[in-house]
Amino acid sequence: MITVDITDDMVIQARHKMLEMGLLHQSILNGGGTLAGFIGEHVALKVMGGKWLNTYDYDIMLDSGKTVDVKTKQTSVPPLNHYECSVAKLNTKQKCDMYAFVRVKKDLSTAWFLGSKDKTEYFKEATLKRKGETDGDNNFVVRADCYNMAITELDQPSQ
Repeated sequence: MITVDITDDMVIQARHKMLEMGLLHQSILNGGGTLAGFIGEHVALKVMGGKWLNTYDYDIMLDSGKTVDVKTKQTSVPPLNHYECSVAKLNTKQKCDMYAFVRVKKDLSTAWFLGSKDKTEYFKEATLKRKGETDGDNNFVVRADCYNMAITELDQPSQ
């Protein structure tokens, strides 16, 4: 896990991406979650390198040509290794090679790059949680079907 200080420049670039997305897709911007998501993409780009493309199927293309979809959650506390990362079942058809996971502190001061996982390996190893089930680790009631994996199961970048 890599801790990253969120800079003003990251927030500005994330806000630009929000506006661009709204203009291109004529979507209604949903505020903090969208901003945190774009900050998460920026954090992953900083850690992994590559180009920030932000397509429906992936967010980053690495120099190797592999594509990465970044999944971001907001948090009020630093993540612990047993916390889980999620991919919503409805997102399983995205055409990416791998997933990267980021947590962004709600006050936008800090983010944590949690790791990444090859998409095929992720779905082989992840646990399917169904909408309405209670996650035994944290008593969270799952809001939509999703595949979960503990942070400790993710691949960590070399620093």
